[in-house]
Amino acid sequence: MAANFNPKHKAILDDMLLDHPAIRPGKMFGFPAYYADRKLCICLYEQGVGIKVPEQTAAGLIKEDRNVIPFQPYGKRKMREWIQINLDRSDDYGKYLAVFEESIAHVLAQQEKGK
Repeated sequence: MAANFNPKHKAILDDMLLDHPAIRPGKMFGFPAYYADRKLCICLYEQGVGIKVPEQTAAGLIKEDRNVIPFQPYGKRKMREWIQINLDRSDDYGKYLAVFEESIAHVLAQQEKGK
């Protein structure tokens, strides 16, 4: 089965993320993804975008933002540090730039701790 994602979302995310020096494009389960150094931090998935953020940020966004749900690719269990943002208009992902930046910083910091 081919990966289903919104190519307009990808174009917006490419514009927002690929100029960041720590970000490199890649794939996750066949979906376009963005890695902070060696670790996955953001990926397109079906009609939304999965993002790894600190657990406290994830819980707050799920509670307060109607566009945010737990990230559960392929119906797997919820992951504490992952959310999915579902927006109809691709341009609206720009409003979540601070969340994307927090994701990148969080994933980079986790890798630093592991060294």
